[in-house]
Amino acid sequence: MPPAASDVAERRWDPWPDEPVPALVGPWRALDVIGLILVAAAGAVLRFLQRSPLWLDEALSVNIATPPDGGLVEALRHDGHPPLYYALLNAWMDVFGSGPVAVRSLSAVIGLALLPLAFVAAGRIAGRRAAWAAVLLVALNPFVLRYSTEARMYELVMVLALAGWLLVDHALDRPRPHLLAGLVVVTGALLWTHYWGLWLVGAAGLGLLGRGVLALRRGERNRGRASLAVVAALAVGCLTFTPWLPNLLHQAAHTGTPWAEPSLPTEVASMSLLDLGGGVAGESVLLAVLFAVFVAVGLLGRPTGPATVELDLRTRPEARRLSILVVATLGLATAVSWATGAAYASRYFSVVAPMVLVLIGVGVSRVRGAVAFRVVLVVLLLLGAMAGTRAALTRPRTQAGVVADAIVERADGGGGAPYVLVCPDQLGPALSRELPDDVVLVRYPDLEPGDLVDWDDYEERLAEASPAEVAERFLATAGDADAWLVWYGSYRTHQGTCEAVLTELQRARPAGHAVVTADTGAFEPSNAYLFPAT
Repeated sequence: MPPAASDVAERRWDPWPDEPVPALVGPWRALDVIGLILVAAAGAVLRFLQRSPLWLDEALSVNIATPPDGGLVEALRHDGHPPLYYALLNAWMDVFGSGPVAVRSLSAVIGLALLPLAFVAAGRIAGRRAAWAAVLLVALNPFVLRYSTEARMYELVMVLALAGWLLVDHALDRPRPHLLAGLVVVTGALLWTHYWGLWLVGAAGLGLLGRGVLALRRGERNRGRASLAVVAALAVGCLTFTPWLPNLLHQAAHTGTPWAEPSLPTEVASMSLLDLGGGVAGESVLLAVLFAVFVAVGLLGRPTGPATVELDLRTRPEARRLSILVVATLGLATAVSWATGAAYASRYFSVVAPMVLVLIGVGVSRVRGAVAFRVVLVVLLLLGAMAGTRAALTRPRTQAGVVADAIVERADGGGGAPYVLVCPDQLGPALSRELPDDVVLVRYPDLEPGDLVDWDDYEERLAEASPAEVAERFLATAGDADAWLVWYGSYRTHQGTCEAVLTELQRARPAGHAVVTADTGAFEPSNAYLFPAT
């Protein structure tokens, strides 16, 4: 039954416009089928191939989700995240185990949901051509592939963000109860997954509130009521997050982001675009440039021929809504970051990354010619596959496995059970997963177990610590056993600190020497120095 006129809000364009994929002729049509199979297979396989040991953030996720002594909530109060992903990971590990492949597979499986979501989101804006372009770009996007192969919450953030956008987009047409109820659930889940969901929901809510009020003043009742109904659903979704607010306030007061400074809007945009392309390698930079071009074409472009596009600086109405949401979210987040001194990391871009990829797919769809459309897609997909393979698979994420092998080899060769100090403590979680249980692993500066990082009042505690005193206490604890220092000196929070600890240990045990040196090609490099038992 068609909806009643009173149920339908006024819309500036029709969803799912008649924009089919331009067909090839004759035997060339088989290339489409072959290409789709290859891209689908490559995208699926690349999500499950990562074999590197877990690096800091992944190891922390697993160690927190285990759960540690005191429970999940207490661990997260000292970390800085909401609990939904960790609860899901805990349940996943109960079934599939806690090995690197097992814990990363959760993100890979969740990430597969991005494909149909991107298809529908792009299709509603610009038709079937855009839908296929978007889903292929998501399948081989380096940013998406990277977080599909990490035991972190960012793939879940992308899925929830794009699902929320689709619910909003549908509800603005027809604010049916099941759409609004779904939006409540997705909004709540996003906030319980990552705090950057606050900026996406805030930007959407403020924008739609203004839209609704203006529409009512103009006499556009359906448009105004639909907007306000969506705002109400977003608000109810936010209310589901209130039980976690005491923990959020504690984290905001005590944890923060001591590892970096706030970023300028231009830095946020450039870092995000580069990471969307896979980093700073040659193919990644080229891909990022092409992404920027096709975002602009998606927002401004109007096809005028098989391979020509005219730019309309007034922007295209069908792409305007999604573009405004992306810019408003990043703008609000950047403003709050500067007000609170919080840093930006490009992984936070996950809250809007799928929307940007949808816009890129829309931009590619503006190329009308059958051959030109496919040539553009092939170039983007080849660059994406190259950059994605490098970012997600070939670059080592940590040297924890190499360091652990060296420590175990020494112990098995007659060195006995050693004591290991990590400096900074951020090297501890990854190493803790690679070492056997009889190795004592402690962190700088409190000499507590190194499997977790306590971010509470982090910089203050570091400022109060003495490298000489910590080194002395560590050697006293090690006694007659081998002592190891696993360290790296480029952490902003520990400038000169770990080198000072190394100097003190070398003074006390002059036979100390390097066994593993830092590989700067690794995402998380480290040195390992052995100070033999005296």
